[in-house]
Amino acid sequence: MKRFGQFNHMLSAAALALSTVLSVGGLSSTPVQAADFFASEAAAYGDTGGICGDQRVLKTIVSRFSYQVTHVPNLPMVEISAFSDVYQKRFEPAQRPSEITRHYCGATAMLSDGERRPVWYLIEEGQGLASIGDNVEFCVAGFDRWKVYDAGCRVLR
Repeated sequence: MKRFGQFNHMLSAAALALSTVLSVGGLSSTPVQAADFFASEAAAYGDTGGICGDQRVLKTIVSRFSYQVTHVPNLPMVEISAFSDVYQKRFEPAQRPSEITRHYCGATAMLSDGERRPVWYLIEEGQGLASIGDNVEFCVAGFDRWKVYDAGCRVLR
């Protein structure tokens, strides 16, 4: 009988956590307005002030790159010190509510050893943890040792 009580307690805690996440997500989601679409599309091509140049996105890449070079064997221990030539290569707006808006971006990463490497990244809007925030996938040329993004980062280019 005690086991059932513990299970019931765990279920209640899980239900509370889920309802909290859903309510926070529900409060933060706002409908996309037509002006938002045109503003993001205008910023998409050549404007580094757009989502591709967003400091949160670039900081995410720097942080994850640091983790990658620390945990993947035989990668040089370097850091990204700056980005230049940030651009959006492709923009795929969601056509239906079930689709995901995607931004395919590129830049040049200046590494702490003085090298400059191309970096390609994908921003998926609303695909962060529990649909809060954006998901960022990236690939720095020469650092995809396990070919996660295919040879030469092809998947993100």
